[in-house]
Amino acid sequence: SDEPPSPPSSMQTLSAAKQPADAAKNDDRVYKLVIHLTDPDQREAALLELSKKREAFVDLAPILWQSFGTIAALLQEIIAIYPLLSPPALTAHASNRVCNALALLQCVASHADTRGLFLNAHIPLFLYPFLNTVSKTRPFEYLRLTSLGVIGALVKMDDSDVINFLLSTEIIPLCLRIMETGSELSKTVATFIVQKILLDSHGLSYICATAERFYAVSTVLSNMIAALVETPSARLLKHIIRCYLRLSDNPRAREALRQCLPEALRDDTFTATLEDDVSTKRWLTSLLFLLGLGAGEIAPLG
Repeated sequence: SDEPPSPPSSMQTLSAAKQPADAAKNDDRVYKLVIHLTDPDQREAALLELSKKREAFVDLAPILWQSFGTIAALLQEIIAIYPLLSPPALTAHASNRVCNALALLQCVASHADTRGLFLNAHIPLFLYPFLNTVSKTRPFEYLRLTSLGVIGALVKMDDSDVINFLLSTEIIPLCLRIMETGSELSKTVATFIVQKILLDSHGLSYICATAERFYAVSTVLSNMIAALVETPSARLLKHIIRCYLRLSDNPRAREALRQCLPEALRDDTFTATLEDDVSTKRWLTSLLFLLGLGAGEIAPLG
């Protein structure tokens, strides 16, 4: 229409004026909390507050990285837990506290402006002792899951620098052990990390470079399928099938999979589990097609 827009109401004008004031107030609050991270007496409360509100602060990651002493304070929180890992003595309180520090590191790992700096400082290595634990108590499970979340946030970015860094470390064996022994949620995140490594061309080449590496991965995937026959999980199954499909892109791995793909993926064992998951059903059909093991009604995906 040609009618001019109606002038803003007094309420709208007040609201618009209030927004910058609120934003400035929030910024001041963030800066104050970040400063508190370097004060041992105020750190715990600041960790809790910032981790709860981290989604609301868009530029929290650069602020954390650039603020004097802040990353060192977060690493102090991590290192302070090491003596509690073996023999296992981690309490729920200590686990919650360090997981709040890990949540802030995940924020740094996820942000485009700080991800490269985070990798160059080799900060993920500080988390590996947590991934290496085996205690099944809830504090340890929460610690492993939160640590996996930081690595998961890194691989989500589809950045080849991230994959190259992870391949230079022991992340694959750590993930494989969690895939076999962790809780369902930890297994799912660990399998997602391996999936993202495989989806990178260097990652696929690395895992398929030797028979030992390939069979280390395929044996764990096979064991997981056997466990899922007893206790199905559609979410976990989705990531396992995607790993198998990606492995089949490598000619040598494809040949090996013709022999070692679990029987449960060749028959209708998981038909009910995948009933509502169209994309995973397509992946499985494509996998069987590529291996020459199924009717292959659907052409392989690109």
